[in-house]
Amino acid sequence: MSAAHPSPSTPLVSPVRYMPTLEHPAPDEAQVTAEISQTMDKIQEKTFADSKHALRCVHAKSHGLLIGELTIRDNLPPEFAQGLFSKAAKYKVVMRLSTTPGDILEDSISTPRGLAVKVIGVPGERVAGSADDATQDFVLIDSPVFQCPDLKGFLNSLNLLEPTTDRMKSMKKLTSAVARGAEAVVEAVGGKSAALTSLGGHPETHILGETFYSATPILYGDYVAKIGVIPVSPNLTELTDKRLTNNGEPNMLRNLVVDFFLQNAASWEIRVQLCTNPETMPIEDASVQWPEAESPYITVGRIDVARQDAWHIERIDAIDERLSFSPWHALAAHRPLGAINRARKPAYAASASFRAEHNHLTIAEPKTLADLHGG
Repeated sequence: MSAAHPSPSTPLVSPVRYMPTLEHPAPDEAQVTAEISQTMDKIQEKTFADSKHALRCVHAKSHGLLIGELTIRDNLPPEFAQGLFSKAAKYKVVMRLSTTPGDILEDSISTPRGLAVKVIGVPGERVAGSADDATQDFVLIDSPVFQCPDLKGFLNSLNLLEPTTDRMKSMKKLTSAVARGAEAVVEAVGGKSAALTSLGGHPETHILGETFYSATPILYGDYVAKIGVIPVSPNLTELTDKRLTNNGEPNMLRNLVVDFFLQNAASWEIRVQLCTNPETMPIEDASVQWPEAESPYITVGRIDVARQDAWHIERIDAIDERLSFSPWHALAAHRPLGAINRARKPAYAASASFRAEHNHLTIAEPKTLADLHGG
């Protein structure tokens, strides 16, 4: 995604209004969703049996826990002034940087990265099942598309990963090195392989230079959108595509994040891409990249993070252990859309319940930043 972006005061697109007919669940969706949840349960059971500590079923390893402030832009065009972004405001946010596997791997096994953003103190009508909450989560990955086109493909990828979860770390290191080499060849001829990067072939780049995307669509008030979080402060943009060399550091990415924020503040923009054509911007197939030539990402807000300690015991307990992140922690105006998101709802809820039960703690949504004890 280019760092340049059009002025928010300029009408740019004619977005498609959301209609229920844009979503069309497959006949076997309930069954496949149940199988996805069961496979994720197996991943958690395996990692708990090994470590005696319950981890997330995906994105288990954290690389930084940040607290910042989101500023919503004023005078956005009506099509962008929707839901959380309907008027100028400031909110506290919690940000969690992660990598995708459900087990804790050394960083020499280079896998796709994630960013979860929790906006705190958000008023408004909620999605079903979250009436008492006051948060809006954006769960993002470092790719504009999801790795699989449908739930069956997602289930197949989980079934490939589940048998190797928390086993054969030395073999995973070798596989990662081979996959990175193969991915470099693919990229050299203009391609990119989701399969190779998920196997540990993600380029060894600085996590703070990444652009993160929702990949899956959400309701955006009257419309449909995807979300991007883009580094904009120069000290972040200079890290984009910066290659790293891991010299045996198991927690290299976390150390880089901690060292950075002990010395620096940083800023990201939240940008929105509205659906303007359901044919080229499908709702159900999250593996299709929405063309920016038809609908560019427009800036609707800015996240600023001050200098801080991104990894200390009180913050680990408050954020990593006692919070969960889900696109279903949401305003009704930002209800998650599409098959992948519908399957996430029970899977993520079950994952949080598993962690709460096995780690003997309460996982709950904060209403204010003060609810994060030690955060």
